[in-house]
Amino acid sequence: MGASPSVPEKSIHEFIVKDSKGRDVDLSIYKGKVLLVVNVASKCGFTNSNYTQLTELYSQYKDKGLEILAFPCNQFLYQEPGSSEDAEQFACTRFKAEYPIFQKVKVNGADTAPVYKFLKSSKGGIFGSGIKWNFTKFLVDKEGVVLKRYGSTTSPLAIEDDIKKALGET
Repeated sequence: MGASPSVPEKSIHEFIVKDSKGRDVDLSIYKGKVLLVVNVASKCGFTNSNYTQLTELYSQYKDKGLEILAFPCNQFLYQEPGSSEDAEQFACTRFKAEYPIFQKVKVNGADTAPVYKFLKSSKGGIFGSGIKWNFTKFLVDKEGVVLKRYGSTTSPLAIEDDIKKALGET
């Protein structure tokens, strides 16, 4: 694993990603918003608690400038086996997710999505930059700079104070 190579981008707003239906989404539309970027999976032990709490945070802070960007990933024990649209339907139906669910991505290895190369190069983890499991979270400020990274075992509600601070509420 080791350190991530440096990337030329200085902001998450410089990236274009795909939505669950394969359409381009320019992340510059999120300028001025605080972002919580999460690699999600529908068949993980962390699924219920994370999706429930992500939906709760989004409901509470979306009108104050929070956006949650969920990227399905099947790299950890194949826990997101369906299509990107399946992942979106799962999150929206079972957990009433109103935030965007993007196209499935790889978060590690040679085919790592460029946005994840950026995130990992901005904030490495405790054991290097590689993503260790589903539901790793990155908190990004209104200018698109990564503020903090949280591992899978950190629940979304545990970072609420950091979100409030990024939103300028504390």
